[in-house]
Amino acid sequence: MKNLSLLVKTLVIVLGISNAHAQTADEVVNKYIETIGGKQKLEAVASTKMELVANYQGMEIPVEVSNSKDGKMLVKINLMGKEMTQVAFDGTTGWSTNMMTMKAEKMASEDIENMKNTATKDFPDPFLNYKQKGYTAEYIGKETKEGTECHKLKLTKLPKSVNGAKLQDVTFYYFDTENNVIVMTESEMQEGPMKGQMATSKMSNYQEVDGIYFPFTMNQFGQEMTVKKITLNAAIDPKALEFKAE
Repeated sequence: MKNLSLLVKTLVIVLGISNAHAQTADEVVNKYIETIGGKQKLEAVASTKMELVANYQGMEIPVEVSNSKDGKMLVKINLMGKEMTQVAFDGTTGWSTNMMTMKAEKMASEDIENMKNTATKDFPDPFLNYKQKGYTAEYIGKETKEGTECHKLKLTKLPKSVNGAKLQDVTFYYFDTENNVIVMTESEMQEGPMKGQMATSKMSNYQEVDGIYFPFTMNQFGQEMTVKKITLNAAIDPKALEFKAE
């Protein structure tokens, strides 16, 4: 009987640990959502406009990034005093400026398809109601990144199209265990000369904007970016999204 009792206790402990692990992803996500402002405030955001400066080879390049709940996106840069559209997407049509010819060009059909799949789902945060979007989150464990103890989560989004094939869209997120915010992401490059390598983005210096916290210092693919201002619920000018062939 003692052995049976011990076996039962062992099973309870093991099952308890298993259940805790199964729930850990949601616990981390829920703490994160609450920390950055809460579900109600995030769901009420209609659009974001981020004004930042990117440091590229010693040059400071002003960048303006606008996103909306209905999937619109506008990215403008100011290069040596000349403003140009880097990305324009109205939810259906997407285009960008060719940096060699300086002319507007429509995006490839695959790029548009991928943007349609993520533009609305990732706004204002991919973890907000992530299960309803068809995403899955898996708790990997704790890992230290640059001296910071983090919870590591694997977020799998809907498959994306790459050169005619449907591939998994996976990103690993690192949440600071003390402050419950994302400090780093990693994702594998699936095309181009860096295919197979991990692309890393870092976030820090979280600041509050109308009750919601955003990172104001970022490093994406080794490029430093500093946010100067974030405006919530500013309408995106539909004319700025129109494709104008030259």
